[in-house]
Amino acid sequence: MSHTSTNDKKLLARVKRLKGQLEAVERGLENKAPCGEILNLVASVRGAVNGLTAELIEDHIREHVSNPETDSDLARAQGAADLIQVVRTYLK
Repeated sequence: MSHTSTNDKKLLARVKRLKGQLEAVERGLENKAPCGEILNLVASVRGAVNGLTAELIEDHIREHVSNPETDSDLARAQGAADLIQVVRTYLK
């Protein structure tokens, strides 16, 4: 079973929020909303996509590379923890 299957409710909730945000952008464009408003909506979408991406990458690292909480190889566990932190920081 894929790790995305175990977190599917949480991930699907994120995707549904993204869908709603994209629909807000679409409505704004259709209603000729001010460009500043559209830019703010698009920035929100970008942030949501980055959050989803970070979560998927972190889950992938924990499942397929090393889980820092359970890996008996301390160097590998620390490397995975460092990588997860970099991903979180980079995609913030």
